[in-house]
Amino acid sequence: MTELDNTLTTTDSAQAATTPTPKQRGNGRRLIWVGAFLVVVILAAAAGWWYLLPPTLHGMPLESPRAADDFTLTTTTGKPMSLSDFRGKYVVLFFGYTYSPDVCPTTLSDIQQMLKQLGAKREDVQVLMVTVDPERDTAQQLETYLHYFDPSFIGMTGSVADIQPVAKQFGIFFEKEDSAAKDNYVVDHTAVVTIIDPKGYVREIFNYGVPGADMASDVAYLMRRG
Repeated sequence: MTELDNTLTTTDSAQAATTPTPKQRGNGRRLIWVGAFLVVVILAAAAGWWYLLPPTLHGMPLESPRAADDFTLTTTTGKPMSLSDFRGKYVVLFFGYTYSPDVCPTTLSDIQQMLKQLGAKREDVQVLMVTVDPERDTAQQLETYLHYFDPSFIGMTGSVADIQPVAKQFGIFFEKEDSAAKDNYVVDHTAVVTIIDPKGYVREIFNYGVPGADMASDVAYLMRRG
C-alpha cells in the first residue's frame, strides 16, 4: 500500500468516526426537544409565580377579614335592598352625599375609573353609596346624581336612625354642620371606600385620594386570590 493509500484510508476512518450514526442523531434531537420542553416549563412557572405574587397594595387590607353585618335600606332601584342581596359580587361601599362640593364627586370619579380599569371583571363588582345626608338625599336625588357617574351605581338611603348603625359598623363618622341656611349645609364624614368580598367579608379599605387605577389593581388581586 502506498503512502497516498494510507493517507486516504486514515482520512476515511476519521470521517467515519466523526459522522453521527442514525441512533446518535435521534438522541440529539431528543435532547433538543427535552431542552425546549424544560425552557417552556420554567417560563410557565415563572409567569405563574409572577401572576400570584402579591403586589404592592394601595389600600389597607384586613389580615383577619371580618364578616360585615347585614343591613337593609331604601335604594335607587325603587325597593329596599340588603347587603346580603349582593352575595357573589365584590361590593364597593362608599358613604357620601350628593351635595358634597369636592370629596364625594372625586371619590366617585375614582371608583368610576376603577371599573373601567377592571374591564370585563367589572361585572363581578357592585358599587353602593350610602348617603350621610338623608334629609336631602331622597332615592330619586341619589339616582339622578349617581347616574352621572355610572348607571350601575346603586344609592341607599333611609332615616338617620337607620343609617347610623350601618355607618358605625364600617367605622364611618358623619355629622351635619350648623348653618344659617336650612338647605345649604355641609356634612362632615369619613371618606373611605370599603371592599367586601362575594362571601360578605370586609377585605380592604381605601383612604380618600387613592386613584382608580390603584384600586383596580388591588381588587383584581383580591379576585385572583378568590
